Parts: sequence; C-alpha cells; structure tokens
Amino acid sequence: MPVKIPDGLPAAAILEAENILIMPESLAFTQNIRPAQIAIVNIMPNKCATETRLLRLLSGSPLQVAVRFLHPRSHACRNTPAEHLARFYSSFEEVRDLRFDCLIITGAPVETIPFEEVNYWNELQELMDWSRSNVHSTLHLCWGAQAGLYHHYGIAKHLLPQKLSGVFAHTITEPQHPLQHGFDDEFFAPHSRYTGIRNEDIERVGALRILSASPEAGAYIIADKDARRIFITGHPEYGRLTLKEEYDRDLAKGLPVPVPANYFPGDDPALLPAARWQCHASLLFMNWLNMVYQGTSFDPHDQEPTG
Repeated sequence: MPVKIPDGLPAAAILEAENILIMPESLAFTQNIRPAQIAIVNIMPNKCATETRLLRLLSGSPLQVAVRFLHPRSHACRNTPAEHLARFYSSFEEVRDLRFDCLIITGAPVETIPFEEVNYWNELQELMDWSRSNVHSTLHLCWGAQAGLYHHYGIAKHLLPQKLSGVFAHTITEPQHPLQHGFDDEFFAPHSRYTGIRNEDIERVGALRILSASPEAGAYIIADKDARRIFITGHPEYGRLTLKEEYDRDLAKGLPVPVPANYFPGDDPALLPAARWQCHASLLFMNWLNMVYQGTSFDPHDQEPTG
C-alpha cells in the first residue's frame, strides 16, 4: 500500500524513481480508509535523507500509512533549510492533543554528550512521557534507543573504546517473537555510534527482553513485554552508502575513526559496499506495523495508554 506523505516532500521523487508507492495528501483525502498514523521525531542531521530511508521502509507494509514529521523547537538545525522544516515539520506543541498508532524516534550524533546536556533533552523527555498515553507503539533507533532506555528505565550508556561502525551479524534470542517473524537465524544490521548499552543493565530490568544481539555490537532489538516500546541500537534504516558517507565525513574532520567493519569489500574504502541488511530492515518494519495494526482500533483515540 502507498505511504501518505505531505505534498511536495523532496523524498517523493526518489521513492517514485524506485517504484515505491506514495500518495500525496491531496489524493489520500479522497479515499475512505483510516491509514496508520505515524509520527517521526527526526533528529538526524540530514533530515531529507533520513525521511527517504524511513519512508522506504514504511512502504513495505500492506497497510496504508500516514506520516507526520516532528522536530524539537529547542534545537536549531544547521543541516536542513529552515523552509523545509517550516513546510514539512510540526513541533511537539502542535501534536500534543493528537494520538498516533506509531512513533519513531531517530538517532542523533550526540551520544558522547550527557543526556541532560543535549539542548532538546527536556523537550524529548516530555514527548517520551506523552507517548505513554498518546502512542500505541514507539520505535527508538540508535541514540533514540539509548535516550528511551535511560528515560524510561534509568539504563545508562557507556563510552566505547572507539567508534563502533560497520555491519555486524546478529542472532535471535527469542525466535517466536512477532517482531522477528521470518528472520534468518543470522542476520546483518549496521551500527554507527560511540556509546553502548550493557546487556546486564538491560537484563536487570524485568520489563525488558533482549530479542536479538551481536557479539560485537551487543543487544540489538530490545522490547518491553507488549512491544509498546521497542529499542533498536543500530540503524536498520541506513542506505547502502550511509556508512561510507559518515566515514568520509569523519575523516575530513580529522577524527581517528576505523574503517567500517564488514562493509567495504576487502576493507577497501575505494570499493562499493554491499547492502546486506535491507531484507532484514524491511521485514522488521513490516512486522512492527502489522503488530500495531493487530493491536489498535479504527479510532486511535480509543486506544489504551502504554502506562
């Protein structure tokens, strides 16, 4: 089914070229159907690229989905034109009285900064509290996962010896969980971060379960009992060249970053990397949307709060 997006969103042209079904708001209004309502808190620096990656994954479900992009008012974005934010993004204040089936909180390149020193932390905390009563299921990605685990459960992050960057093999610890239906016994996912979460800290919280993990990257998919809060420590939404772009950016800044592991053929940055995680990423998002669909009513205002 198509993804309902705001008229004029730049991602539309890219997705149409990939034969991904999208639907502008003007056409969606003519259909008598209740799409799944998804809010996306996009705090990645390159917002346009992140929009495209997430919409690409959301398009894989047989459900029609409608997205609304959110951005913290307390954060001045340097990498996205103000006109783009004004046209396509809402603030938390503008959606405070609404309810959504799904919420996605993206990563952000601030993992080495204490949470309390991130300039939009208070606003993000307020939004995460609001999600308990106004969102059926929230998917947290990378730093968003660390932020959610810290805010909801008091689980601290820790600094890694060097940046964890690359594509790592993961194994399933709970094969019957509906989030992982259809997963291979071993699957791949990209990671790109300077901090991590210790497995033992997660295991001490009885409300959480580690669904899959990697020897190198640690816990990957973490969820509460009802999968109303899901934490993904990596970046399943990344495109083929995203890790390369980040690696090139870091080198240009003079940062001592390693070559992304298991990414370039022969670890040669001059060669085109293979994308080995896209099937897993599509299936993860499809399973998530299907779980939400099974657990929500036609009217999102009838949904039970997550608590």
